[in-house]
Amino acid sequence: MSGRSFRIIIKIAFFCVLAIIMNLLLSSFVMNFLRFPLFLDTVFTAAIAFAFGVIPGIFTAVLTWFLPCVFYSGFNFFVLCSIAEVLLICAVKPFAPDIPAFASKEKIIVSYTALVSKLFLLYILCAIAISVLGGVIEYITHLSVEKHYFSIDDLFKPGLNMYNLPILAINIISRVPVNIVDRFIVIFGGYFISLGLLKLTVDYPRPRRRQLS
Repeated sequence: MSGRSFRIIIKIAFFCVLAIIMNLLLSSFVMNFLRFPLFLDTVFTAAIAFAFGVIPGIFTAVLTWFLPCVFYSGFNFFVLCSIAEVLLICAVKPFAPDIPAFASKEKIIVSYTALVSKLFLLYILCAIAISVLGGVIEYITHLSVEKHYFSIDDLFKPGLNMYNLPILAINIISRVPVNIVDRFIVIFGGYFISLGLLKLTVDYPRPRRRQLS
């Protein structure tokens, strides 16, 4: 391994550890201090996935969930939602447009419109995927074990029960309003944080981008 490669690995590992700490701090701050019942413990996981790819993203996702599990002495299957989000980000993520200095105003607008559109598509896909996967996990987890904690999606379940929907459908649909809000923050916030991470990791090889003519 060359010295340059080693430095890159050390930098990425450092940012992964920092992202894990920031995930836990942000989640605790939002839930306990601001009293906003949103799932924002993956903002920095998303940033790592945007910046460095699948393996660092999954590493950050797993350890973000692992530490609270150690503290509370139990495994949490919702880590699968974080892993799925990392995979979606890495599959669909856009790259910042590489715009030459002589590009026209119209081309600049088109380029950034395409960037925002792809981020918006990724946000919608994540909101749907996390709602479905989270609902399935809750359904399976509580087939034989009663749920002993409250989460924000529980607010929507009494109204959905009035329509005599299956429990699995209720678990999924009740998550949609929450994920529509928090996945927007995770995807767009994570993307813009990743731009800063890439600037700090100057040796990290950037993917090739199509230049504007």
